[in-house]
Amino acid sequence: MKTPTFNSRRSPVYGRRGIVATSQPLATAAGLEVLSKGGNAADAAVAAAAALNVTEPTSTGIGGDMFALYFDAQTKKVTALNGSGRAPAALTFDRLKKEGLLAESLPPFHAHTVTVPGACAGWCDLIERHGSLSMSEILAPAIRLADEGFPVAPMTSYFWARGVDRQLKSSLNGHELTIDGRAPKAGEIFRNPGLAKTLSVIARENKRGFYQGQIAESIVSVIKEAGGCLSEDDLESHVSTWESPISVNYRGLRVHECPPNGQGITALIALNLLEGFDLASLDSLLPEKMHLMIEAMRLAFADARWYVSDPAFSNIPVEELLSKEYAKERRKLIDMKRASIDPKRGTPVASSNTVYLSVVDKFGNACSFINSNYMGFGTGIVPKGWGFTLQNRGHNFSLDPAHPNVLAPRKRPYHTIIPAMVTKLPSPSGRGVGGEGEVLYASYGVMGGFMQPQGHVQVLSALVDDGLDPQGALDLPRFCIDVDESGGGVAIEEGMPKKTMDALKKMGHSIYEVKGYERALFGRGQVILRDAETGVLCAGSDPRADGCAMALV
Repeated sequence: MKTPTFNSRRSPVYGRRGIVATSQPLATAAGLEVLSKGGNAADAAVAAAAALNVTEPTSTGIGGDMFALYFDAQTKKVTALNGSGRAPAALTFDRLKKEGLLAESLPPFHAHTVTVPGACAGWCDLIERHGSLSMSEILAPAIRLADEGFPVAPMTSYFWARGVDRQLKSSLNGHELTIDGRAPKAGEIFRNPGLAKTLSVIARENKRGFYQGQIAESIVSVIKEAGGCLSEDDLESHVSTWESPISVNYRGLRVHECPPNGQGITALIALNLLEGFDLASLDSLLPEKMHLMIEAMRLAFADARWYVSDPAFSNIPVEELLSKEYAKERRKLIDMKRASIDPKRGTPVASSNTVYLSVVDKFGNACSFINSNYMGFGTGIVPKGWGFTLQNRGHNFSLDPAHPNVLAPRKRPYHTIIPAMVTKLPSPSGRGVGGEGEVLYASYGVMGGFMQPQGHVQVLSALVDDGLDPQGALDLPRFCIDVDESGGGVAIEEGMPKKTMDALKKMGHSIYEVKGYERALFGRGQVILRDAETGVLCAGSDPRADGCAMALV
C-alpha cells in the first residue's frame, strides 16, 4: 500500500468496548450512555437518533424517515430496514390538477409533500428485532435533553437561523421551534417540552403512541389546516419493511446498501465502474482520479435517477444494473481526458439536511443508521404542542406520468437517505451473499441529499484505495455534482489543490469552489472500522458538522 499523501489534522478514535459516531457530541454521549447500561448497537443507534432529533432538528426528526443496515455478529448477516413513509391515499393527480399544482414537482414546503413519517416505526422495529433494552431506557437521554434543555452547537445554530427564515417563520406552529421567533444562538440553551412529551409517549406506548391517539390526531389536523390530505388511516396503516441489502464486490470487500426506493444503488453502480481503474496508483487529490470519480458518478446517476422508485409500483432491474458485465460496457463511455456531461436522465441537485450515525458495540454488532426531514426542517409544519416538524419527502416524486417515480397514492418516493455497511469477503472469489459468513469491515455513511452516494464512493475509495484512516478519509476535500444552467456543474470543496481544479476545467468540467459553512453541501459522515483479528475499533467524525466519535471506556 502506498504512503498516503494527504494528512488529516485530527486523529482517529480507537476503542474496544464500543464506539458511537454522530454529528452532535450530545447525541454521541447519549449513545454511549446506552452502551454503558448494557445496550447493543441497535439500542445505542436509536438513543443517538432520538438525541439528534432534540439537538439537531435542523436536519432530522421523528416527523421524518429513517433507514438502517444492521450487522449481526452472531449470524454474520446484514439486514436492511426501510423506515420510509408513503404518500397519502387521497393524494391523486386529479386532486393536484384541481388545485393547480401539476408542474415538474410539488412546491417544496406544501403540505402535500408530507409523506407518512416512518422514523418512529423504524426506531421501534429496529429495537424489536435487534435491540436488548426497553424503549423507555433507550429514549431516556433524549427526553432529558428535550426537557431540561441543551446548549446549541455552532453549525446547528447557523442552519437553524436559515431554517427560521426559509420555513419556520411562515409555517403552521413553526414558532414552537424558535426562541421568540428567532433561532437559538451558539451556546444558548434550547428547551423543547413538546418533543419531550412526544418521546415520553413513545417510551410508554411504543409506535402505537405515535401512529394512533393524540399525536396522530394532531398530525392530521395540522396537515388539513395547511391544505394537505394525509389521514389517520394513512398513519395507522403505516409499516416499515425488512429487506435484503443489495451489494457489490469492490476490491475484495462487499459494500452493502439498502435497495430502492433508496438511492444506495447509485454508489454501487459507481463503485463497479471505478473498480476497472487503478485508483490506488493515483494520489488522493490528483485531477486524473477526481475526473474518473466524477465521470463514474455521472453515469451512475443517469441510471439511478430514472430507475429508483418504489419497487411495489415498478420493476427495477437491480441485478442487471449491478452486474460486472453492465459495468464493463458502461465504463467504455468514460473518456480519460474529457468530461462527458450527459443530462438525458438528469443530474442531481445537492442538499444537506439529514443526520447519519454509526455504532459498533463490544460484541461486533454494527448499526449504520440515517434519519432525515429532507430539506432542513422539512415543511416546517409542527403538530401543535408536540415539538417536531413534518418532512417534505414527497417533493422528490416526479409529476411526469411516464416516470417510474411518478406520484401515486400510498407510494414511497425516490429516497436520498442511505446508510452503508462493508464486510470482508470469505475468499478472493467474492462469493459471499448478503454478508452471510463474512466479517465486519466498516459501518459508515455520508449524509446530505444527492451528495450521499457521492460521499459513499469518495470516502470508501479514500479508505481502500488511498489507505487513509477513517478521520483522514472524512477530512479529505470532496466534489459534489449538481445542476446549473450549463447542464451539469461540479462543486469543489475548499482545500482541493488549485492545480487539480485548473486541470478539471481544462477537461471540460464546469466547476466552482465552495467555502465556509456552505461546505456542509459536501455531506457530513461518520466511519467506524473494525479489525476482525483484534476487535479494535477505529472511528472518525466529519469536520463539516459539530459532532465527534467517542469510545466506551
